[in-house]
Amino acid sequence: MMKYSGKVTGIAALIAAQAMAGSVLAGAKFEGSDGKWISFGVGVRTSFTAVEDASPSGDDWSNDFNLDNARIYINGQISENIGFELNTETFWSSSNAPFDEEFGILDAIAKFKINPALNIWAGRMLVPADREEMSGPYYANIWNAFKTPFGPADQGEDHGKGNAGLYGRDEGVTVWGRLGAEERFTYAVGVFEGYESAGMGDADPDDNFLYAARFSYNFLNVEKAPGYYTGSTSYGAAGDIFTVSVAAQFEEDATGIVGDLGDFTALYTDVLYENVLENEGVLTIEAAYKDFDLDGKTNAFGLFEGDSWKATTLYLFPNKLGIGKVQPYFSYSEVNPDNGSDSETIDAGFNYVIDGFNSRISVAYSSTDNGTNDMDAFVIGYQFQY
Repeated sequence: MMKYSGKVTGIAALIAAQAMAGSVLAGAKFEGSDGKWISFGVGVRTSFTAVEDASPSGDDWSNDFNLDNARIYINGQISENIGFELNTETFWSSSNAPFDEEFGILDAIAKFKINPALNIWAGRMLVPADREEMSGPYYANIWNAFKTPFGPADQGEDHGKGNAGLYGRDEGVTVWGRLGAEERFTYAVGVFEGYESAGMGDADPDDNFLYAARFSYNFLNVEKAPGYYTGSTSYGAAGDIFTVSVAAQFEEDATGIVGDLGDFTALYTDVLYENVLENEGVLTIEAAYKDFDLDGKTNAFGLFEGDSWKATTLYLFPNKLGIGKVQPYFSYSEVNPDNGSDSETIDAGFNYVIDGFNSRISVAYSSTDNGTNDMDAFVIGYQFQY
């Protein structure tokens, strides 16, 4: 017989979930005998966006209400060593017009825990990459966090031929664990489908695997994110944090065309620093660098050769203003392709943090200069999770 217990998500869930074989969220939890349990949760991100010069006339602002994300989370434990995770998402696809949204499977993972140092996950899951990818939209520290190029697993519109994944996910197997004193070192190494040839003459005719790895070391307090996932802030809940990470991805013959093939290689590094000050305010600094190498070839999954970097600074005021705390921020990013125009983006705004990642309002202004024109955007977003 199962019994029900309500459970708050967000930072509290991140910490608690570490002991639950890496489950991401638990809104309503039903517990059975012998340690069995299943939990259900939801997450929604919705926003209003105004973009300058996005209208057909070219001299006005577009105005749009958006459903950015809508997810259902299902997690569970079958035995002490076996768990599962099933999450859904509203997918947006230009190829599905005029019905440009579909509700489908985001994650579907069978989890095997040998011990904290050795876990095996199989199914559809996040491909190890940089912190931006591992945090995702819900656990990023600002609303529009994704201003540098994604890896292959974020470029497709589905998981089929001619794509390399969707929303940072792909089918494969990841081995991960935490090692050393206080489990300060985290590793994740995976093998995935990667880019799949769409037809005659396309890249990757031999259906090669994508190999991905991420390694992190916590110099101060240990981050308590579930599994090998991350967050881009803890709002001070984890105390002082200084984590340095490196990651890499590689797939043979994933670029070019038959007769002129090249390999895909990506290198990442990121740093997260968080300091709880004497006044109980929280200073957060996140920085990241990415480099993509296509062997001088073009590719079918939207990437280019070059590098990019990004830095974000946030300050969470210690005292509440109404029901939440104000967290102003400033972010700067550059994208530098080897063949093409460089671009830079400045983001400035604030989060109104009501309940960590469970309830947060974000107000942001963004300005991008790609060398030929400028584009300004304004967004008000709200996310909640249970």
